[in-house]
Amino acid sequence: MDRLQRIYKLHQAVSSRRYPVSCQTLQDELECSRATVNRIIQEMRLYFNAPIEYDRSRNGYHYALADGKTFELPGLWFSETELYALLTTQQLLAHVQPGLLDTQLKPVKERIEQILATRHMGSEEISKRVRILRMTGRNVVLECFQTVAGALLQRNKLFINYHGRGKDETSQREISPQRLIHYRDNWYLDAYCHTRNALRSFAVERITAAKALPQRCRDIPEKQLDAHYASSYGIFAGKPKHTAVLRFTPERARWVADEHWHPQQQSQWLEDDSYELRIPYSDSRELIMDIIKHGAEVEAISPKSLRGAVMQRLKTALARYR
Repeated sequence: MDRLQRIYKLHQAVSSRRYPVSCQTLQDELECSRATVNRIIQEMRLYFNAPIEYDRSRNGYHYALADGKTFELPGLWFSETELYALLTTQQLLAHVQPGLLDTQLKPVKERIEQILATRHMGSEEISKRVRILRMTGRNVVLECFQTVAGALLQRNKLFINYHGRGKDETSQREISPQRLIHYRDNWYLDAYCHTRNALRSFAVERITAAKALPQRCRDIPEKQLDAHYASSYGIFAGKPKHTAVLRFTPERARWVADEHWHPQQQSQWLEDDSYELRIPYSDSRELIMDIIKHGAEVEAISPKSLRGAVMQRLKTALARYR
């Protein structure tokens, strides 16, 4: 029986009886020593503010409560390992989206750190041992992010001002948010755009203003969302039109063979120990960037349009160094 089980069992023993419970009875029911019973009582007072007191005249423990009052343990409580996991998750969230829920989670975090400190298990080890390195992440306006996330989870429509990089234009949209996507250190919002009457993906950092509307949003079935957003390559949506065939050198294959590029990717090892990867795609822009970063260690075999586009991009890059 672990510590938390004993806390719960002691609480049951004390709260279910009309008269104080002796220490010997608690030892028997908790299957532990007198010292352990005393330690558990101290922990209940410290961590859960339990009003447990010892009645000398009746030689037992009871809850000192006013008439009609009761005491209950919190409905959700955690072991030391789970407390560490919670703090680690909070730190991950803080790195993924700095500032998000800092105010809301601060009291909980302080309480967890206090509990760990009393057990000589300070949480400062987490910041030393867990590191999250952001690369090319773009800053999001926290107020906009919270408005977007709130409307998404409450299933309300949004009215947004959106500045698109492609055309360098700002537009106003009424949208039904469907999913928040954290992809390559940046946030994207998949939504049904009522202005365009179609599914769209919005870079959250380009949302310059957001207002939650009282109207309920339009829910798109999950299968339809997956077919539109998840079937093609990368962040670009749409039904796949082509299959890229990439061939990696034996040296680079030792890394690429363990990588997950697409849910429907296919791969095989070739006789010369090179590695062939097949990936469905509709828009080649992101795929070309991922191919080029491997330099001379990869060759785009097909389709011809993709191979030509990669060759042209490499020629253009080479020309800048001449």
